[in-house]
This record gives sequence, C-alpha cells and structure tokens, in this order.
Amino acid sequence: MAINERLRYLRDLDTAPRLAALRALSEAERAEIRYHWDLWARDEQLPPDPDWNTWLVMAGRGFGKTRAGAEWVRHLAECDPDARIALVGASLGEVRSVMVEGESGLIAVCPAERGPVFEPSLKRLVWANGAQALLYSAQEPEALRGPQHSHAWCDELAKWDNASGRAVRAWDNLQMGLRLGEAPRVVATTTPRAVPLLQRLLEARETAVTRGATEDNRDNLPARFVRDIRRQYGKSALGRQELDGELIADIDGALWTRALLEACREGTATAAPARTVVGVDPPASAGGDACGIVVCALGADGLARVLADCSVERASPERWARAVARAAQAWQADRVVAEANQGGAMVASVLRAADVVLPLRLVHAARGKIARAEPVAALYEAGRVRHVGQLPRLEDELCGLIAGGGYEGPGRSPDRADAAVWALTELLLTNRTPPRVRRIAP
Repeated sequence: MAINERLRYLRDLDTAPRLAALRALSEAERAEIRYHWDLWARDEQLPPDPDWNTWLVMAGRGFGKTRAGAEWVRHLAECDPDARIALVGASLGEVRSVMVEGESGLIAVCPAERGPVFEPSLKRLVWANGAQALLYSAQEPEALRGPQHSHAWCDELAKWDNASGRAVRAWDNLQMGLRLGEAPRVVATTTPRAVPLLQRLLEARETAVTRGATEDNRDNLPARFVRDIRRQYGKSALGRQELDGELIADIDGALWTRALLEACREGTATAAPARTVVGVDPPASAGGDACGIVVCALGADGLARVLADCSVERASPERWARAVARAAQAWQADRVVAEANQGGAMVASVLRAADVVLPLRLVHAARGKIARAEPVAALYEAGRVRHVGQLPRLEDELCGLIAGGGYEGPGRSPDRADAAVWALTELLLTNRTPPRVRRIAP
C-alpha cells in the first residue's frame, strides 16, 4: 500500500487502533505523516462539497483559519503545475509574515524537499513543478487589475481598508482577473466584522460558509489561553465576535451601525492633529459606571479623529481624574471637556494638583445622552469623523444608542460613547458662526 493510501486509512480508525498503526509506521512514513493534512485536519478545516466559487471561513481567533487556507493553496500547487494563485492580505507585510512565513503559513506547511522557493523581490513563491503564488496587498487594488490567476487566498478580509473603498475595489479587480483554468476559486479566511465586503459575500449564492469558534481548536491551543481569554471577554460583543466568530448584527434604530464605523476606520491617522481634546463623562460614584475618557483630534484636513479610549472602571474620583490628566499629557491635549453634572469639578482640582496647565471646560448636560449624540452621529454619516485603529468597547456603546431615546449596549450607561460625543461636539459643533446673508453694495 502506498504511503498516502496508508495515511488516509489511519484517518478512519478509532483512537486505539490508530495509535497501534502509528507505531507500526516506517521511518519514511513517520516523516511524511506530519504533512498529511487530511489526517490531522478537523472536518471544518477541509473544503466543503465542490459546488462553490468562494469558500468563506469566518471564525474566531485561533480557530485554524490560516492553516486551512495555507493547506488549500499547498494542495492546489502540488496537484496543478499551471496553478497561478493570488495571495491577498490587508497589507503586503501581513501577506509575507502570516500567509507565507507565519507558523501556519505556506513555507511551514510544506515539506522542505517539496516546498516552494520564496522570491521576496518578485513577490512570489514557485514550486518545483511550476506552480506559482503571487503576493498582493489589498491596499493597492490597482495591482490586481492586470494579472490573471486560477485561484486566490484572501486572508483577514474584514481587515481590508473599507474607509476608502479599497477593499471592494481589490476584491472586484481580483475577481475580474480569475480567468485561468476551468474552475477558478477563492478561499477567504477572516474573523467576522460587519464590513460591506463580508456582508456581500455572505449574501452571494455561490459562497460556501464555514463558521467556528476559538474553542473548536482547543486541542492545539494552550489551555490557560483558552480559559483566560474566555474569562476576560466571555459573551461580550467583542468576545462573541473575536472568539465565537459571530457577526454582530446591528440594532434596529441605532444611531451608529457596524458598517458605518468600519467605513470610517483608519489604521493610523492620515493627517496631523491641529487640535486635540479629551472628553470626560465622570461616574456618579466610585463603585458605579465607568468614567468615560476619550481622546479626539481635529486634523489639518478638517476631519475629526477618535484616537484613544482611556476610560477606567470602578475608580475613585482621584483615580479617574488622574487618568484624565495622564491622557491629556500623553496626547498633548489642548483642552479637556468634562461633564460637570457628576462632579466634573474634581477633574479641575486634580489637574491643578498635578501642575498641568491645561484649559478645562466644564459642560452641563441640559439634554439626555441620546439627544446629544444625534448630531454627532450625523457627522459620521457625512464622513467627517474617523476612528483610528480598533476601539471595540467604545464602538459597542455607540451601536447601542437608539434614535429617539434608549440604550441597548453593554453596561448600564454609555459612558465611553458620551465622552466621545463631548469631545467631538467641542471639535466640530462648538463656536460655529451661523451662516448669514450679507448685504451686497450696489
């Protein structure tokens, strides 16, 4: 019996007979068995039935998505010398560090004697039989306009740049270049986020979807990691998304949607700050809600950016006020805007005690949180606000604010969201001179 046939036979055995069979393997078979993916893979890491154009693996972190994608590419390359496979990631650096050279990347999953030669300067891998895989960044969608491919592996699709529309353009250019071979296909591996491109794939009839959670791969993850990460994030919105692989749905009537927030996201700030403000929503008591502390800046391009969420929980007045002072110093803020209804004067006293010379504006909330948030949500819709990086807890609160009143987000109160609203109001909606019709001299 050939080596591959014997290894496939092992997959169907129960545990005890399989261990006995493994002990009986020759040295050559033992060397080969490490790379026999069909033997080690979980069923959900193997391609589904053949009637699909796109296989979307949407699962939690640590599920084994990268390994599934790399093994699929390896199988194609070993079986088809004419294969021309596009490897597309959020950036060229991530394609190389994760998809090619990572622990579960293409070089690691291939036996050394049958592995590809990586040519970094040409951005490609070449197998001995002639098959090739070429590296692309979703940040450069025009690079995918000309080349032709037979297959593609797209990693962390939900991380692609949605703010500028590059994600959709990169995907469309890739699709139009899948012109080689009889049955071009794409595998997309990603942690879920409510971005337009991912929603589009989920709605397509030709997409086969595999879902899964971090715990599905617990046999290959440190037990302490699985226990601690679940204890920390549990069934929070972030845990449901990043661990359970759940696509978080929007709440009907919410002022902010997940798609809106993804559309305004930047990896790094693309303009220098002209003015920086720290918004503060103090808690009513030390054991109550969190103290919302959010840093925002107005860029030289006229856009406001949410830079950081420095909020603290279950803090005494002195502790949360010092957290405000640290945030103001760290981000070189021009002003702190704090709601005075819940003891905002404490911020002023601690800042003075810390010898921080900083303009402080105490504001009194004459309207409810929802009413204050509505004009700020309109700024997002108008494309005048950006989020720099990931701000999951703040964004969960924003998506829980319901138009017309009500809050259905995490915690008892949207403290982080309210702090962001104060800061953005200061940057974009305060001290605006209303338009007037001037008299024109004859």
